[in-house]
Amino acid sequence: MIAIALKIRHALNKAFLRLKPTRTQIDAFKQHLRVLFSQINEQESEEFHKNLLAEFLKQTYYQPNYFINTKGRNDLVIHRDKTPQSPVAVLMETKKPTNHSEMPSPDNLNAKAFHELILYFLRERFTHNNLEIKHLIITNLYQWFIFEGSTFERIIAQNQELVSKFNDFEAGRLIDNRTEFFYKQIAEPWVAQSTAEIKFTYFDLRTYRTWVQSENKEDDKQLIPLFKIFSPEHLLHLPFANDSNTLDQDFYNELLHIMGLTEVQKGGKKLIERNQPKDRHPGSILENTITQLETLDKLNHLPNLEQFGDNPQEQLFGIALELTITWINRILFLKLLEAQLLQYHEGNAEYAFLSPNKIKNLGDLNSLFFQVLARKPQERNAEIRQDFEKVPYLNSALFEPTELEQTALFISNLQDNKSIPLHPQTVLKDRNGNRLVGKLPTLPYLLQFLDAYDFGAEGNEEIQEQNKTLINAAVLGLIFEKINGYKEGSFFTPGFITMYMCRETIRKAVLQKFNEVKGWRCQTFEDLYNHIEDRHEANEIVNSLKICDNAVGSGHFLVSALNEIIAIKNDLKILLDRNGKRLKEYH
Repeated sequence: MIAIALKIRHALNKAFLRLKPTRTQIDAFKQHLRVLFSQINEQESEEFHKNLLAEFLKQTYYQPNYFINTKGRNDLVIHRDKTPQSPVAVLMETKKPTNHSEMPSPDNLNAKAFHELILYFLRERFTHNNLEIKHLIITNLYQWFIFEGSTFERIIAQNQELVSKFNDFEAGRLIDNRTEFFYKQIAEPWVAQSTAEIKFTYFDLRTYRTWVQSENKEDDKQLIPLFKIFSPEHLLHLPFANDSNTLDQDFYNELLHIMGLTEVQKGGKKLIERNQPKDRHPGSILENTITQLETLDKLNHLPNLEQFGDNPQEQLFGIALELTITWINRILFLKLLEAQLLQYHEGNAEYAFLSPNKIKNLGDLNSLFFQVLARKPQERNAEIRQDFEKVPYLNSALFEPTELEQTALFISNLQDNKSIPLHPQTVLKDRNGNRLVGKLPTLPYLLQFLDAYDFGAEGNEEIQEQNKTLINAAVLGLIFEKINGYKEGSFFTPGFITMYMCRETIRKAVLQKFNEVKGWRCQTFEDLYNHIEDRHEANEIVNSLKICDNAVGSGHFLVSALNEIIAIKNDLKILLDRNGKRLKEYH
């Protein structure tokens, strides 16, 4: 068997690796690691160290949501939830630190601990019919070997000869039924003879000891990959905080509050509606807009009013809502842009163009839309150029006045002197960490609310010092889709579903397309791979496919489709750069 050891960074989901842990999380993790190092006693037994490991995992991540204990002869297991009746998700084989003879090495796995892990996996997989094993681990608390469950499924569970011998052993049909017999007579020779490549994550915890003991906060960045490799998000394959499957409900609810809207359930759909009369606040963006539409008598001057409703009240709401959504779409997009600029320029505050010292009123916001972002720097007037010199030009229709703005209102037409009560569960806190209460002017409230979140989650490995909740582009896409689908009730399809749909459909379509164009009869991708000789022609065939998302919202499904096409080209070894050269090392 060919052992291929991966470093932690290569084993982690790339998006998860870029996700910033909070300072609180890292400090707690570091403290638990210090305790673990201090308690290791090489003179003590395997059982002693197994209990240390269980306590470390419970205290750091898994208690009270996941049950950790022994199971049968398994040294340690992590269950799928808090009950011992739930499926086992992680199998662990532990040794004491001084037991070198039974531990594998990064270049040779053929040792007793690996044989034991094979037996425990086969029992869990076939005897208990467990299809939910995510990871398998061998450790002596210092050295760690972490295997993907899918790797064991492919190499071990799908090996008919090995499984047949295991079944005979379990049924007592062999000359000996002791586990030592299985290790020496079945597992060891099979590992020695196997030519399969087996990848696993390998690290030695002792290499992190210096950073664990360090008081320099800069050194804590070195612990980020270690923090993530032990986490439920990795070991149990759980969605992580900024995954596109996850809506930050607190962010969404407070944003709707500032807009003057609420989400209601009607006939199985979630619809966005105007607040009930008792809950309406003149300072919310929607109500401020409705007031100005009425004051300026816009209903008597706008064409095609029927598209907004059947009566004046519906029409006022429809027009105000479309304008409100247009303005919020721009502001959310700009907050994401601002975060990327700040990250790229290492936090230079000059690039914080949505700050209260630059956006003092709604007129400034209107100027930012149309006199800054919609114009090249040399075309901006002198005053604007000075105030927003760090803001780039965006050649985007998002910053062109809409037809409705030109005939109805711009955001600068709203009244600046309006206030709004803070949301009961507002994210805003005072210096003592207590939730703010009372009222704020609407624009400062909106800017402070947005600033309370971190929109720059993706990037280098960093620690989120201010413990801000992360809002990334994928989560914003979800929110865009929900507020823009207010009439029909939008449904944001989770990433794992769009990926599965694309994988199942596009791969079949690619296979069918090659068979049609080339007259082949390929049944599998392996057949197709063996037939392809001309990479350029193969690219043209794949590129000739047309994919239509007729209900496109944020573009989430189409991004999954694009990702799948790239993966297909990679698997077929036809992925080329713009100059037609093959990309060999793309993962």
